[in-house]
Amino acid sequence: MHVQPVLGEPVLMLAFEGWNDACESASSAVRFVDARLRGVPLAEIEPDDYYDFTVRRPQVQYDAGVSGEIAWPGTEFRYGVTEEGVELITGLGVEPHMRWRSYCASIVELAVDMGVQRCLLLGAYLADVVYSQPVAVSGFTSDASLLERFEVEPTTYDGPTGIVGVLANALQEEGVEVLSLWAGLPHYISATPNPRGTLALLRKVSQYLEIPFDVKHLKGDALRFEEEISKVVSADEELSDYVKELKRREFAQ
Repeated sequence: MHVQPVLGEPVLMLAFEGWNDACESASSAVRFVDARLRGVPLAEIEPDDYYDFTVRRPQVQYDAGVSGEIAWPGTEFRYGVTEEGVELITGLGVEPHMRWRSYCASIVELAVDMGVQRCLLLGAYLADVVYSQPVAVSGFTSDASLLERFEVEPTTYDGPTGIVGVLANALQEEGVEVLSLWAGLPHYISATPNPRGTLALLRKVSQYLEIPFDVKHLKGDALRFEEEISKVVSADEELSDYVKELKRREFAQ
């Protein structure tokens, strides 16, 4: 803990780089909110117990032969209050490689200590979707009425889970309301970051928090991204045929 603020009932919003973060859409959404919130450092989770540094190596930058500080993978939390009076804690980290239950317990402890009653967990995944169609946001929640209220498609996924799924379960056991939002992005487009996915998530976040975001610049980035992808698809006959097949499947449903 860097500070010990006295908060009311702040909302916790988290994203994790790695398996849960296709095209960096979820982590970019949290960074966007951080930039608008202008929050201050709250806490961090020391990385030694949770990361294999041969898998996710620390970063260093040399300047004219002189080395700077080592940047270690980890999880950092910030907090602030929006102009609308919403108390918000944001967390951004790298999905840990080990000791997930202990890691989640640390986050749950922080949430309980800070009086968190609601939590947004953001993610993004790769799927068979048409790149030019609006990005669909699906999700899961501790309260099914939230999905209907915010027009989020219920997740029907059955398979391996990431840290988001494990953490959601741990938070729910402590009585925290959880809404996890996931952007579905085309698996055949490897360009990163994908601003269209970030924009789709931010629109839902804005609804949930009842906070308007100025996304004009991000909309421009998303439009330019789509135009560039259209050029790539048009220039690749095999890829173009695949996209046409996806459109036919969508039309037939």
